[in-house]
Amino acid sequence: MKHDRVALLQRLQEVEFAALELNLYLDTHPLDQNALMQYNQLASQLQMLKQQYEMAYGPLLNFGFSPSQFPFKWLEGPWPWERQY
Repeated sequence: MKHDRVALLQRLQEVEFAALELNLYLDTHPLDQNALMQYNQLASQLQMLKQQYEMAYGPLLNFGFSPSQFPFKWLEGPWPWERQY
């Protein structure tokens, strides 16, 4: 179970990194339609991964991307800054 959590979080971070890099590229190349399509695919995948993570393990941020389950999941550890890889 713990391995699944770490693997999902790492995949989420990989997709977020790629989306951010494309975002920065598009800041200077706004007419690159292929890059924009890749960015939109990564943004959709990132949203799906965030929802998948939060449904299984609780919010990623204090406001999260999904409604909280009962009891309030934010108080369950580890906190985002306490995760070790």
